[in-house]
Amino acid sequence: MEIIKLRDEYIKLGQALKASGLVGSGVDAKNVIADGLVLVNGQIEYQRGKKLRDGDTVTFEGNTIKIQA
Repeated sequence: MEIIKLRDEYIKLGQALKASGLVGSGVDAKNVIADGLVLVNGQIEYQRGKKLRDGDTVTFEGNTIKIQA
């Protein structure tokens, strides 16, 4: 499990996927999210701009990211 430390109040889903290295670009993030391949807190998420806050988890292709303040 990878941990992303928040610098602000939140990070957007697309940015978190890029920051963790799970996707190579914003376009890649947009596509995998639109295809329903990304889970936020166990639920499929289709919004690239979804705000992730402390305690949220993101799962993509068997990899999990945890958001921490």
